[in-house]
Amino acid sequence: MKRSGGQLIVEALKANGVKRVACVPGESYLAVLDALYDSGIDTVVCRQEGGAAMMADCWGRLTGEPGICMVTRGPGATNASAGLHIARQDSVPMILFIGQVQREAREREAFQEVEYRRAFTEFAKWVGEIDDVARIPEFVSRAFAVATSGRPGPVVLTLPEDVLVEEADAPEAKPYQPVEAHPGQSQIAALGAMLEKAERPLVILGGTRWDEASVKAFENFAAEWQLPVGCSFRRQMLFDHLHPNYAGDVGIGINPALSKEVKEADLIVLLGGRFSEMPSSSYTLMDIPYPKQKLVHVYPDPSELGRVYRPDLAICASPKDFVAALANLKAPAAPVWAERTESMHTAYLAWSTPPKSGPGQVQMGPIMEWIEANTAKTTIFTNGAGNYATWLHRFHRFQAYNTQAAPTSGSMGYGLPAAVAAKAEFPEREVICFAGDGCFMMHGQEFITAVRYELPIIVLLINNGTYGTIRMHQEREYPGRVSATDLVNPDFKAFAEAYGGHGELVEKTEDFAAAFERARSSGKPAIIEIKLDAEAITPTRTLTQIREKN
Repeated sequence: MKRSGGQLIVEALKANGVKRVACVPGESYLAVLDALYDSGIDTVVCRQEGGAAMMADCWGRLTGEPGICMVTRGPGATNASAGLHIARQDSVPMILFIGQVQREAREREAFQEVEYRRAFTEFAKWVGEIDDVARIPEFVSRAFAVATSGRPGPVVLTLPEDVLVEEADAPEAKPYQPVEAHPGQSQIAALGAMLEKAERPLVILGGTRWDEASVKAFENFAAEWQLPVGCSFRRQMLFDHLHPNYAGDVGIGINPALSKEVKEADLIVLLGGRFSEMPSSSYTLMDIPYPKQKLVHVYPDPSELGRVYRPDLAICASPKDFVAALANLKAPAAPVWAERTESMHTAYLAWSTPPKSGPGQVQMGPIMEWIEANTAKTTIFTNGAGNYATWLHRFHRFQAYNTQAAPTSGSMGYGLPAAVAAKAEFPEREVICFAGDGCFMMHGQEFITAVRYELPIIVLLINNGTYGTIRMHQEREYPGRVSATDLVNPDFKAFAEAYGGHGELVEKTEDFAAAFERARSSGKPAIIEIKLDAEAITPTRTLTQIREKN
């Protein structure tokens, strides 16, 4: 039976288990929108393509299956590139479908025409254009395979408008099969031998392609071996922070005590991550290309093994398959590093205890303590980028897998659309978004998406009236010369209410708990505006202290 290109796209999505897509509609892919009408796939209509792409990234991040985003050509596609870049740097599976001009108008700079195979090569693992309706099942199947295999990442498929209305008798779409990479028995044996010889080992978890079972299995392995375990930047959900083996997060804003331990380790097992600029504290924790520490690098894509750091043992395997193979290793009865593991966890607990006071009428330390005591282990936390995120990054103790969605690429505006996506995927779980005033306004319009779909997220909007991270750097480099970092903001409580949500304003620390409980009980998407003094630029240093030091 012949089907239109639009119908074949949607048929292929259903065959590959897609439950929902994020989109901003456009005339260039009307045939796909029509096919979605009675498909059973939820269509989440967003207000800006960047937000839609970030929602798709979040679905890919939390499920391991490609998040799906659909946008129109030209301005729609370029708006979506922000989310595409996040997925690329964060190794998240995602597929971006872009409506394209009709084939007969190509290469004429037609209305909103862009050559995406040139424009998006740096943003995606593969950019393809479907110019034959009969090949739609082939292209979509390949897109799923590429997005999920090796190092996961985004794929772009462009859809000429006329292809989507043509009909063809194409083969029935079938589900993709991800390509798995398994460790060899000799490699696992070599790892065991290296551990036996080590005195100061450290495991650093990162990357994607984990699941709940593999996270738990590795926790059991670490406990049996009494190994200290750190988590890479914004991958903290990979290990229970209250587990006695947890040493802290490795990356930007690292505990100096942990930084010292990384540099002095005699064996580092880098499991699942690439150890790029942010996790490596700007490439200072290990020498390039030859680390001083013995290095075991486990990664599912051979092109990343030895790309930056030359490992002593390279193992091409996904975290899931590698962790399963560790069951063959027998732990020593009394590891020489056991006492060190205990002291590293003690240091982490001290480092992650928030300060009791700070400048102004609102102190974030006590607020973080309240959040820790009054939220479930399964609560999902999202954030974008900015100094405000330090409060979550450093002082929230993640205890469960799939509870964190934040961009390692440092993209502002991510937290709100990610929270909307997380709540749509896990409606039974509480979702809390941390956002700064600058960060929130990047994609604040997606709050109406949460209202429209009755997704009661809670946004903690930390308002200090400045682009805080840039202001901090500015005071360090050019003390007292404030330029282009001050902000003028709306009344965020009124903003939430105008959109049909619940709004709160917190101007004193003691007002937070009641405000949060009212937001929680409202059953609506909520914004809690927290007025933070700009002097409280970091948990331990004020703007004045940074300025005067220089």
